[in-house]
Amino acid sequence: MSQSTTAATGLSSQYAAQVTSDLERNVKEQERISTDIAALQQELASLQSDHSVLVNVQQALGITSAPVQSAATPEATTVPAPREKTSAEPSTGKRARAKKTTDAPATDKKPAAQKTASKAAPKPAAKAAPKAAAKSAGKAETAKAALPTLVELIRRHLSEQNEPRSAAEVTTALDQAHPERGIKTTVVRTTLENLVARTQAHRSKQGSSVYYTAPTQQDTAPTADAAQAEESK
Repeated sequence: MSQSTTAATGLSSQYAAQVTSDLERNVKEQERISTDIAALQQELASLQSDHSVLVNVQQALGITSAPVQSAATPEATTVPAPREKTSAEPSTGKRARAKKTTDAPATDKKPAAQKTASKAAPKPAAKAAPKAAAKSAGKAETAKAALPTLVELIRRHLSEQNEPRSAAEVTTALDQAHPERGIKTTVVRTTLENLVARTQAHRSKQGSSVYYTAPTQQDTAPTADAAQAEESK
């Protein structure tokens, strides 16, 4: 009896260890799947937002006919009309002729209905497409006009600084303030040199480094007088 009880306790301990390990694996697998689902949901949300943006742009450009045709093609392929014809084939010759004669006017009526629908439908779409394109173009032009140029951004940044700044420091500050513009150091350095040439910025060297500062009012006064003299000429 003692040997049977010890064997039973050994089996129960083995089963308990197996069950606990299986539970741990199950919990880990649930966590992994839940993280995968969350990532997929985020990807789906981003794709849906991109889809809505693309649909709006497509409607603004007036090319809404392409997605409608592509969406209608799978529905047209699923029409069960050929199955009805195949079911009528094993019938006698007279019945087949009668069905052909009765089906002929129905096929003639469909193109007429489609022609009338096609004549009536494109008129409002053709009128609405140029209006939407014109509105989108106007909004894009106003948005571009409202954005400041790189020269204005650099001059504004230098005027707000109390110490000289290098081209790299100016690029970093502008890139953080306007990340969507993709400002590069080479372009900023060229713009700063152009401002120095027009006395709209000062350049100074500290060792091998070059720093730029905004001009003072005394420095900008002669340039304004020169500009007025040229206009008077």
